[in-house]
Amino acid sequence: MGRCAHAGGVAARRVQLLSAARVRPGVANFGRRVALGLSPWEGDRSAVSSCRSVDPLHRRFAQPQVTAPPPSMAASPLPPPDPQFVLRGTQSAVHALHFFGGAQGQGRPLLLSGSLSGLVHIWSLQTRRAVATLDGHGGQCVTWLQTLPQGHRLLSQGRDLKLRLWDLAEGRNAIVDSVPLESMGFCRSSVLAGGQERWMLAMPGRGNDEVQILEMPSKTSVCTLKPEADAKPGMPMCLELWQADSSPRPLLLAGYEDGSVALWDVSERKVCSRVACHTEPVMGFDFDSQKARGVSGSAEKALAVWSLDEQQALQVCRTHELTNPGIADVKIRPDRKILATAGWDHRVRVFHWWTMKPLAVLSFHSATVHCVAFATDGLLAAGSGDQRISIWSLYPIRSNASTPSLGHAEGREVGTQTLA
Repeated sequence: MGRCAHAGGVAARRVQLLSAARVRPGVANFGRRVALGLSPWEGDRSAVSSCRSVDPLHRRFAQPQVTAPPPSMAASPLPPPDPQFVLRGTQSAVHALHFFGGAQGQGRPLLLSGSLSGLVHIWSLQTRRAVATLDGHGGQCVTWLQTLPQGHRLLSQGRDLKLRLWDLAEGRNAIVDSVPLESMGFCRSSVLAGGQERWMLAMPGRGNDEVQILEMPSKTSVCTLKPEADAKPGMPMCLELWQADSSPRPLLLAGYEDGSVALWDVSERKVCSRVACHTEPVMGFDFDSQKARGVSGSAEKALAVWSLDEQQALQVCRTHELTNPGIADVKIRPDRKILATAGWDHRVRVFHWWTMKPLAVLSFHSATVHCVAFATDGLLAAGSGDQRISIWSLYPIRSNASTPSLGHAEGREVGTQTLA
């Protein structure tokens, strides 16, 4: 009977409290919580802070369970930056880019672009306009641009089977020489600067698998490099002449149609080594002569990183899988800290050169990105089939430091979702 009476009394008091809550709206929540046997201060931080004693029933049954928010609710990192600016007016797809430190740039480099319509535009990055247009390829696509260290001279290669030499000094834009090409392939030429106004030119040869070496400007044939009889690498797709610090002998790296990369000794006219990097044609590569390390891309979904040892043997160090297939161009920045790739999927991907860690994916363009180029100050340019050239300032080279400020782009942190 005592327990029943006690329970009845508790119930009566709860009814009274609930009735009081109806009369006094200001304490309605207070009354409900007391009636349920919970702490009346739950949810009132000021009350809890002033009274540390918490109701035991609340501690046992009503303490909230704190759980980590799902990943979708986590703070999202910042997206990749927009281009610093965009150059328009090529009127056709952009297939070649090259930075040139000319006097017209007023402290900033000029940018040269080659288009599908056969025109070469010279852009001022100060005014963001074309200051000159060169028309020397009969409306055929310009595939390669390169300036020479001796004076203001430009080489342009086109699908019209002509390699033009331009004089750009003092505002001139005249063709001063021309070299005929004997191959309709997509192979881009390469230049190795020499002394006393001489330089060496590597370009696709007459045979499908040949590379021709000329001494310029005399156009004297140095040699023709042809693979061994049992080797069938196919057409050369990209070339790079270079010279090791320890030897004056010129060397040539060539990427081939079968996906291999070969090292040629030009003086001996022989292959020093060859390595299979891809199962598809090598579309582009770049080589870091200081680290004796290169990177190449092809039509497949992977980048290949390869190295050259002291015995001049090539070997693949690693491969990096990509999200989508197709790399049209690869460039290492002059400070050898990062590299950029031009993708068939309309994107430019940026990687740390030594670790190959993906740093950013730039998805500005709406068509295939055909080419990328770096300026000596770190500026990045990308040319696309959408007839636009995007200019980016990513991980700028600090003037008072030997490494770029990785993790930031134009003052904004690159988010983790930008990684490839």
